[in-house]
Amino acid sequence: MLNRREFLWRSGGGLGGVALAWMLAEEGLLAAGPPVRSGLHHSAKAKRVVQLFMSGAASQCDTFDYKPLLIQRHGEKFDPGGKVELFQSVPGTVMKSPWGWRQHGQCGKWVSDLLPHLATCVDEMAFIPSMVAKSNVHGPATFMQATGFVQPGFPGMGAWISYGLGSLNRDLPTFVVLPDSRGFAPNGPANWSAGFLPAAHQGTMIRPGAKNPIQDLFPPEELNTSSASESASLKLLQQLNGQHQQTREGDSRLEARIASYELAARLQLSAPEVLDLSRETEATKRLYGLDDKLSEDFGRNCLIARRLLERGVRFVQVWSGADNGFPRRNWDSHEDLARDHGEMGRGLDRPAAALIKDLKRRGLLDDTIVLWTTEFGRMPCAQGSKGRDHNPFTFTNWLAGGGIKGGVTYGCSDEWSFRAAEKPTYCYDVHATILHLLGIDHTKLTYRHNGIDRRLTDVHGQVIDAILA
Repeated sequence: MLNRREFLWRSGGGLGGVALAWMLAEEGLLAAGPPVRSGLHHSAKAKRVVQLFMSGAASQCDTFDYKPLLIQRHGEKFDPGGKVELFQSVPGTVMKSPWGWRQHGQCGKWVSDLLPHLATCVDEMAFIPSMVAKSNVHGPATFMQATGFVQPGFPGMGAWISYGLGSLNRDLPTFVVLPDSRGFAPNGPANWSAGFLPAAHQGTMIRPGAKNPIQDLFPPEELNTSSASESASLKLLQQLNGQHQQTREGDSRLEARIASYELAARLQLSAPEVLDLSRETEATKRLYGLDDKLSEDFGRNCLIARRLLERGVRFVQVWSGADNGFPRRNWDSHEDLARDHGEMGRGLDRPAAALIKDLKRRGLLDDTIVLWTTEFGRMPCAQGSKGRDHNPFTFTNWLAGGGIKGGVTYGCSDEWSFRAAEKPTYCYDVHATILHLLGIDHTKLTYRHNGIDRRLTDVHGQVIDAILA
């Protein structure tokens, strides 16, 4: 005969910890102090966000930042004036992109032939080719784009949004992370931690292609459970909880714990349905590139992202690229850009374009923000003969949907795609803009920590009005 405590732990399993933290946070019980949380500050244009994170530093001058000068000066000495600081090399000669360029859409945006499917979406997208990073090292720069700080220990953007807005579906996590199946990006799960926020707001990691997509999602096989037995277990759990609660009237901590395990049980029933792609049409699977080995993993994650978003998940983060390994499995193309970016670009292109088009045809793009992120850019000169070194001085991000004005470009880099020339933009500005579209004033979404009212944008950030519809 199981006592109540044993039954709760066996029913909730590993999910119980996540659910418990979430419910305790709902009651304010995991906060270091009372949170400063004021909900919507103005009318929102968006309800949810999906962030596509290109780990390893996707090259702006081989994707979205067209520079004729690189074609004209290819093979010549790179001399932009002044000292050129590189991460692990000396400046080589000017290097044009291995891919051609074409203009696309009504806006006439130049896009590399590396990304022909995304090129068909440019009228939905707002480009920021004047992004600047504060570090040229992957770990700190990734932290900055993910959390707003180059140091560890700060909450991810998804955690802030979870904290500020709460859930749209109490049967699913508010913040979900879909990592690259080949491994984690630099910093690993620290990129989507809750930091000093209540632990409930951390990202819940799901691996759609794995046998166990969520740790302890399924009961042990030897239990031979069914949906009927799961439902019966939940009913019994509720009865036990109710009996226990009657003897402890007014204990909010107990109420939170009880609700947490019930959430865990509901997630065990709801998550498998979200991850089941059998009801998706073959045409939809092809749209996302599930018929191509190079795009299958990212395509599956993008399709799962759409299914999560349409079921009320607030923030979904999809990663393209793992930590460094050989051969390269990310966008960090020091040795052979044509080979490595060629594979990464093919893996990204169809799925990312499919996500935009699929959200639009389902009526979800109007209130869903799509953010394409990388931690910094790459140099317009060669490293060795085929690669490109790190470039924190300018790179490109883009946004679409959810109140974003499509077909526009904000700021620009110099003629080399070496430094931001007009309207230098930091992650703080992008984060402030996203929060604004979600109905949040970024200066008012704060959390008291160690005597400081912390916020996602630190002490910086301006809403980029020029890209708002």
